[in-house]
Amino acid sequence: MLMLDNRVLIRPIEQTKTSGGIYLPDKRKREPTEHGIVVSVGLGKLLKDGKTRSPMQLKPGDEVVMHYKHVGVEVKIADVRYRIMRETDVLTKV
Repeated sequence: MLMLDNRVLIRPIEQTKTSGGIYLPDKRKREPTEHGIVVSVGLGKLLKDGKTRSPMQLKPGDEVVMHYKHVGVEVKIADVRYRIMRETDVLTKV
C-alpha cells in the first residue's frame, strides 16, 4: 500500500511490559500505544515548484513514537489496526 504525499502508515506495537520490566494488565494492553512500526511511506510532499518533492525521513521498518491520541486516522485492514498520519506528526524515530 503506497501512501500519498508525506503520509505514513504505522502499525502500533502492543506493549506487554514497560521499559522497567513491569508487566501491564490486559486492560492497559488494549489502550492505544504511542510506539509503532512504519509499514509504508509516501513519496514526499510536493513543493511549491510543482515538480520537486521533499525527501521522506522515515522508511518502512523504522520504529517510531507518535502523537497517537490527537492526530491521524485509525484504520483496520485484515483485522490489523494501523494509523495513517503525516510524517511531521511522528515525534521521534527510536
